[in-house]
Amino acid sequence: MTISTWQHTTVLLSEAVDALLGSAGEATDQEAGHATQTSLTYVDATFGRGGHSRLILSRLPAAAHLIAFDKDIEAIAEAALIKDSRFSIRHEGFKHLGELPSGSIAGVLMDLGISSPQIDNPDRGFSFRFDGPLDMRMDTTRGLSVAEWLATASVDQITEVVRDYGEERFAFPIAKAIVARRQERGPISSTADLAGIVASTVKTREPGKDPATRTFQALRIFINAELEELEQALAASLEVLEPGGRLVVISFHSLEDRIVKQFIAKHSKEAYDRRAPFAVPQAMKLKSLERVRPSDAEVASNPRSRSAIMRVAERTAVLA
Repeated sequence: MTISTWQHTTVLLSEAVDALLGSAGEATDQEAGHATQTSLTYVDATFGRGGHSRLILSRLPAAAHLIAFDKDIEAIAEAALIKDSRFSIRHEGFKHLGELPSGSIAGVLMDLGISSPQIDNPDRGFSFRFDGPLDMRMDTTRGLSVAEWLATASVDQITEVVRDYGEERFAFPIAKAIVARRQERGPISSTADLAGIVASTVKTREPGKDPATRTFQALRIFINAELEELEQALAASLEVLEPGGRLVVISFHSLEDRIVKQFIAKHSKEAYDRRAPFAVPQAMKLKSLERVRPSDAEVASNPRSRSAIMRVAERTAVLA
């Protein structure tokens, strides 16, 4: 596997690692055993190009371990460059987080969305700005590409995906145009073809935003089952985090952030069984700590960070 030449600037780099490690990141090897957490194993659930992982490793004691996950084979190739016995990576999505031992992890970091190399490489098919094959799979070794799915999807199916995952108010006319184009001239195989169809259908759009933005987002989220995987990974985090363990999640659009926000809120309060009003309530599982946005300086230097929101929570002492 050839390492990508496209560069990626990690969003909220120091803020995320500070939140993940807490005081443990400042402890020496001798002090580590006296930290609140008993485990020295952390998880970078979305390795990407390794920005967070490298900084985490630089701050962990010698006895610690970092486990990373990623579906992208280019990310796996990048991870192979890290020659550190404390580090390992799994070529699979972070929904597999629950396969780790219960209560064994001191912190989980999830940096959602896609990386700059994935967007900027035309061969990946994520961007409407560059012409390339209409793929959009995070893991190009398995599953259907967007082109393959659009070749058979109905107007109703396309409408539902573009509406629900892209929050696109023109979802129905876009879906009709895609199917009409397919019936007239055959399957849509390139990003330029799809972007052109959407542009000719969507007549109005927010200033500075390409008409195809929401449609491409929707198809990417759908084809990679991103929201479903996020929900599975969040649920798994409750099982694998030890008491005092940190959950840090960086999201880049409202659909992701809504899921994270609601998940933390749900588990940050006592749960009552309405069928047994006098029963002892189930103790809360998380404590919400903070919500962080990129600084003005970070947004100025990396405009792709402008929509990022980081939420931080801590596993409570009572395990489910």
